[in-house]
Amino acid sequence: MRPDPELRKHLQALGHCRLCPDVVAPPVYGLPVRSPVMLIGQAPGIREQQTLRPFAWTAGKRLFGWFESIGLPESAFRTRVYMTAVARCFPGKNPRGGDRVPSRQEIANCGTWLKTEFELLRPRLVIPVGKLAIHALLGPGRLDATVGTLHRRQIADAAADVVPLPHPSGASTWIHTEPGKTLLRRALQLLAQHPDWRAMQGDRVQG
Repeated sequence: MRPDPELRKHLQALGHCRLCPDVVAPPVYGLPVRSPVMLIGQAPGIREQQTLRPFAWTAGKRLFGWFESIGLPESAFRTRVYMTAVARCFPGKNPRGGDRVPSRQEIANCGTWLKTEFELLRPRLVIPVGKLAIHALLGPGRLDATVGTLHRRQIADAAADVVPLPHPSGASTWIHTEPGKTLLRRALQLLAQHPDWRAMQGDRVQG
């Protein structure tokens, strides 16, 4: 699949972004795939920063395991679905442990890139992964009130289906206990049944 020239130009510009002084550059992003399906992550971790690939480590293995269970293995997903995030650079470590949550200003800075991607792609199916990404699209709310439900939203003046997923972090207990287990299974079923997801399983995506 050949890269899309317009998206490639966009990502080249993104790669030079240095607006946020407290993050670890350069930005991390996926392939320039013109797709009706968009995945929105939270922010890269240190492994993603080192490899410059979204979801490149443990959480990614679990996430791509979910997707493979509904018919789309990692290699196909990366080349057929546009992967983006609320924040593109590694925020650094929190002194109290774990990764630092991006600041409002950092999210706002990256939001201009995300807005451009919405306008370029006009996605019909959007998959926010984790609370930060879910809140960016649907507003604040509990995971058990958003995961497992298909939400209809206007994004870049176009209608889109939003199917939230919990973050696949190994530290998360939500995905291993109820109601998380059932709601995750329901969310994956919604994806598997969506016509644009089903199209991803064929060779009908332009690149």
